[in-house]
Amino acid sequence: MSTSKPRVKVPKTASKDEVIQIKTLISHTMESGQRKDDKGNVIPRSIINKFTCEFNGKTVFSCDLEPAISANPYLEFSAKVPETGTFKFTWVDDDGSVYTSESKITVE
Repeated sequence: MSTSKPRVKVPKTASKDEVIQIKTLISHTMESGQRKDDKGNVIPRSIINKFTCEFNGKTVFSCDLEPAISANPYLEFSAKVPETGTFKFTWVDDDGSVYTSESKITVE
């Protein structure tokens, strides 16, 4: 289960059409459903299964996450910035929970 607000690192400014690095981190146990607790009971699967990044409403990066991903998934990727706008990040959990964060960037 997620225990804190997702963290994202996006530059505050960029040049037109510059390719920037974006870093994201969300605190989550990412239980695969294959481990057992100290009483031998299977710990139910609970993972972030989908991540998307949109810029001004258009998807710029998306991925499906599988149980083999470690706890507290960290993602780093590049994106081209054509104009001033807002990046919206969305993580979807197995239980239907959705976590979001937004970051604005100004093209100078």
